[in-house]
Amino acid sequence: MNQLSEALSNNHNKNIEELKELLRIPSISSLSEHKEDIQKAASWISNKLKNIGMEHVEIIQTKGHPIIYADWLHQENAPTVLVYGHYDVQPVDPINLWETPPFEPDIRDEKIFARGATDDKGQMFLHIKAVETLLESEGKLPVNIKFCIEGEEEIGSPNLPQFLSENKEKLSCDVVVISDSDMWDKGVPAITYSLRGLCALEVSLKTANSDLHSGMFGGGVQNANHLLIQLLSTLHDSNGKVNVDHFYDEVIELTEFENEQIKALGFDEEKLKKSLGLTDLTGGEQNYLYPVRISSRPTLEINGLWGGFQGEGTKTVIPNEAHAKITCRLVNNQHPEKIQELVKKHLEEYAPKGCTVKISLGDTGNPFLTPIDSPMIQKAAEAYKNVYGKSPVYKREGGSIPIVSDFSQSLNAPVVLMGFGLPDENLHAPNEHFNLENFDKGILTICSFLGLIEK
Repeated sequence: MNQLSEALSNNHNKNIEELKELLRIPSISSLSEHKEDIQKAASWISNKLKNIGMEHVEIIQTKGHPIIYADWLHQENAPTVLVYGHYDVQPVDPINLWETPPFEPDIRDEKIFARGATDDKGQMFLHIKAVETLLESEGKLPVNIKFCIEGEEEIGSPNLPQFLSENKEKLSCDVVVISDSDMWDKGVPAITYSLRGLCALEVSLKTANSDLHSGMFGGGVQNANHLLIQLLSTLHDSNGKVNVDHFYDEVIELTEFENEQIKALGFDEEKLKKSLGLTDLTGGEQNYLYPVRISSRPTLEINGLWGGFQGEGTKTVIPNEAHAKITCRLVNNQHPEKIQELVKKHLEEYAPKGCTVKISLGDTGNPFLTPIDSPMIQKAAEAYKNVYGKSPVYKREGGSIPIVSDFSQSLNAPVVLMGFGLPDENLHAPNEHFNLENFDKGILTICSFLGLIEK
């Protein structure tokens, strides 16, 4: 490990400059005007993989954005590790809140600021540098390695499941490793062993055949906005519990060990309220602790709500249409398509008189859970301890990475989420950044993990 540390120290500036090159590419997958930038990012990563000694490097075109594949398969009777990451990034709006341009990487306070710095270019790049460091220092890798890096994660990975299904032999492995999550705190590593799933719906409510004059019809004709608010209010009870029949049927309560882990980590409610500019934290089910509510309980959220006049000034109309977007975060054992149908049924049954309701079903993603005591998870924990000097905490993540479940099911392999970001690094927000303390330590941890699973 000392030899690797010295090599990384000598190459630190070079490695950071290479990361800056990748971060300068505005590979925003959701905006069509950045299609060429997506291709540019794929080419950059492909060339980098070739340069470090990876073989069979391919840029595989899909119906959307390309997938990059590469491998190094020279260790007989050794495990095979598949590294997954993504090179696409979120849009940068609102641009006026960035202190420096989002695609001009800037280092301040030992942090590198740029869109994609922590989600996920910076973390994905750690694996490339780990392989490069091992090959340069030792001339070989302790295990076999495959890379699968996509450009559509930020838009739901629409083409990756089919690619996994059609390339099971090509991607076959003993473990999938993903670095697209965070640590518990600075200097406190964490292994995420659970991710919530996701399902989306949109509800449209209609009354009359057009907007109506509020002076002529007000008090006599139903207002679509009023009715939609009335309908949406039936989705939760007064304690924040989702009020949809059978919504919680498959939810499994946390084990005693998991509850003990959460309590042992501690939670500073006042610090969080201050950082968010809030006076209370009373969202969700009030009979559960806040850390449990945001990671281990299912939710139903109204993400968007609109109807009637939206422009400047006043327009005295009675809206005839109102709309809402809804998403549910789901926990292990819940089925997204089933929850969609339950919510849809509830909205249809509780629709107020005097209107018609149309519900459209949106994206879905499965939740993910891996046993804490699985061998690969424990190897990852040992690697963190080797580098950070302390064992990682185990945590459930409230967010969703639907493709994680797809990897696990398609390849029949355990998935290890080894995150090196920090919770306050503004992913998806202005001034996204990555703490450079975790750059070299992240590379060393990955190297340690690869060495441990060789045994």
